[in-house]
Amino acid sequence: MTLVQSMHFDQINALKKERNALILAHNYQVPEVQDIADFIGDSLALSREAAKTDADIIVFCGVHFMAETASILCPEKTVLIPDLEAGCSLASTINSSELKKWKEEHPSAVVVSYVNTSAEVKALSDYCCTSSNAVKVVNSIPRETEILFLPDMFLGSYVGQVTGRKNLYVWPGECHVHAGITAADINNIFQKYNTAEFMIHPECGCTSSTLYGLASGDITRKAHILSTEGMMQHARKSENNQFVVATETGIMYRMKKENPDKLFIPVKENAVCKYMKQITIEKVVDSLVHKQYEVKVPKQIADKARVPIERMLMIS
Repeated sequence: MTLVQSMHFDQINALKKERNALILAHNYQVPEVQDIADFIGDSLALSREAAKTDADIIVFCGVHFMAETASILCPEKTVLIPDLEAGCSLASTINSSELKKWKEEHPSAVVVSYVNTSAEVKALSDYCCTSSNAVKVVNSIPRETEILFLPDMFLGSYVGQVTGRKNLYVWPGECHVHAGITAADINNIFQKYNTAEFMIHPECGCTSSTLYGLASGDITRKAHILSTEGMMQHARKSENNQFVVATETGIMYRMKKENPDKLFIPVKENAVCKYMKQITIEKVVDSLVHKQYEVKVPKQIADKARVPIERMLMIS
C-alpha cells in the first residue's frame, strides 16, 4: 500500500465512524476500493447487506442500478454512489417506454427482468431474477403464460433452452463485456490449461453468454456454476491449483488474495467493465466528505419496483 492510499484509508475510516457509514463494494471494483469496503459481493448480496445494516449512510461502490436497488430495499437510508457516471451497458439497452410498448404487444404476458435494469423498468415488471435463479423464477410461472424476458438476450436464450419454454420472448440486449466472450475463447484456453477447473459466477450478466454456450453444447468443458462465496469456497477446498474463471476480471483480485498459491486464469483478459472501474478511492473520500451523490428512487416507483424484487427473494 502506498503512503497516499494509506492516508485515504485513514480518512475514510474516520469518516465512516463520524457519519455512521457503511461501504459496499462489488466484486469488480478496483483493488483499493475492495480493500476499504465493509462488504464485497454481488449486487443482490450487497443490497441485502444494505437492507439489514443500522448505518445511516451507505456508500455503494458499484453501478447505478445496484445503488437504486439498495435504495428501493431500504428507503429510510441515505444511499450514495461515488460516481454518477457509473452506469451499465446492459441496463441501458431497455427503458420504461420501450417496455411499455412491448407489454402492449403482449397484454397477457408476465414480465421477468434481470436485476441489471433501472428502477423504472423494475416498476413495470412482475418478477426480477439473477442469473442463478432465472430458471427457477421462470419455472414458477404457469407454462401456458407468455413471458417477456429482459434485457439480456444470452441469459434469456439460456433460460428458454433449459426450461423448454416456447412462449418466452427475449429482449435483444447485451452487456459490452460478455458480448466479447465466445465459446471459442473458452475452448481455446483449455487447450493450454487442460487440467484446470472451470468456474462460472452465475450472478454476473457478463457470463450469460457462457451459460448459453454450455447449454447449447458449444462449450465442451464441464463447469462449476457457483455463487461468489461458493466460488471462493470451491477454490479454497479444491485440490486443484488452476482455475479458469468466466466473469469480469475484477474478481481475480479477491481470488488471488484469498488463495495466493493457486492460479486463476480469466477466460478473457480484457473482460473489463469500464463503468465499474470509474469508482476510485479518491471518489469514495469525496462521497463521504460531501455526502455525494445520493441515489434516491421516488416512492411511487420504489414501491412498485419492490414487488418484483421481493417476489424473486421469496422464490429464491
